[in-house]
Amino acid sequence: MTEFDLIDATAWSAMLLGGFTLFAAIGALRKPGVWQTMVQEVEASPTLQLLCGLVELMLGTGIYLANPWLPADILTCIVKALGGLMMIEALAVTGFSDIYFHFWLRNLASMHRIWAIATLIGGLGLTVAGFTRLG
Repeated sequence: MTEFDLIDATAWSAMLLGGFTLFAAIGALRKPGVWQTMVQEVEASPTLQLLCGLVELMLGTGIYLANPWLPADILTCIVKALGGLMMIEALAVTGFSDIYFHFWLRNLASMHRIWAIATLIGGLGLTVAGFTRLG
């Protein structure tokens, strides 16, 4: 058994992705409008669109490939599905940024707090699930 076999990729993926999401949501709740500003900046810059798409594609691919699909283990299925969704979103950002960002700007304008709270709950759930699995 190698050292790599002792690493629980699903627990770490859930914990790190969940922690990032949790703190992004906390930042959005502390500073309302910050997500809308961020999306406006990315929408205005083809360079940022391409870079954001590339970064999300690489992260999503890493998460997807590192996590098995084990129907008996719901967390592995959730984390693998999130990696797959990240890859799909990255392709949408890269190929259809005008439509994609327009959709988010409309939604963030009217439902900012709802999105931030939903993101906070999802991030907290993933973080707790990851910590629980490690412990």
